[in-house]
Amino acid sequence: MASLKELKGRINSVKSTQKITKAKQMVAAAKLRRAQAAAEAGRPYATRLAAVMASLAGKVSGDSAPRLLAGTGADQRHLVVVVNTDKGLCGGLNSNLVKAAKVKARELIADGKTVEFYLVGRKGRAPLKREFPSLIGGGFDTSTVKTPGFTEAEAIANELIALFDAGKFDIAHLVYPTFKSALAQDPTVNQLIPVPAPTETAASDAVVEYEPGEEEILEELLPRYVRTQLFGALLEREASEQGASMTAMDNATRNAGDLIGKLTIIYNRQRQAAITTELIEIIAGAEAL
Repeated sequence: MASLKELKGRINSVKSTQKITKAKQMVAAAKLRRAQAAAEAGRPYATRLAAVMASLAGKVSGDSAPRLLAGTGADQRHLVVVVNTDKGLCGGLNSNLVKAAKVKARELIADGKTVEFYLVGRKGRAPLKREFPSLIGGGFDTSTVKTPGFTEAEAIANELIALFDAGKFDIAHLVYPTFKSALAQDPTVNQLIPVPAPTETAASDAVVEYEPGEEEILEELLPRYVRTQLFGALLEREASEQGASMTAMDNATRNAGDLIGKLTIIYNRQRQAAITTELIEIIAGAEAL
């Protein structure tokens, strides 16, 4: 059984940890408001851009469609782009993203496809490298930037488009978290390259005539669409990270409080037992005299 001194030291240690988790919870809560507002503000733009692209793509024939829309004509080589966070202490956010990436990779491998990973962020590298050591390809380091934005999304998109043009892969899938609330951040897997073909409904709704031709506009619009998708993924990642961190730190603070309460009860019981023992020894000594 631990001594009173050891118990007191452990209580003080847990109290110090509780102060840290409480401070991180408050910081994450403050950052969450800005990150959530940025993520929600970017969604209508991405939705509208997808609608415009669908309107244009619906008027383009398969032979004249740009390569980013038509693809390579094959689906053998797949690139899985995983957007993880750079920092920890955010609950199961990164593990859920890694799990979704692993499921997608296993499905593709089971179908006889060739798979390679492109990693954005630091936290997903180690678990993916342990299971797929030979499938880790390129990546992009966002840890040097305080808040990744469109500049980083553009750099990632340009690199992926260059790899696609060089014939390094046929299809790229994007794995990223979608912010729902501070309690829920759902892993999302979407096809990024080639840009998914529009549905028939979206194409039939097009009533706009474009000048110059649709092919020329799509040549400019498709790379912007890829950049926008990656920018949205980075915004969702930041909001998800702060929401998950706030929830995790809140749980840690509560658990620390419960542990402090239990340790305090044990400390008081042992202290009371020690005092009682000392009183008995004093009384016994006085009676002996």
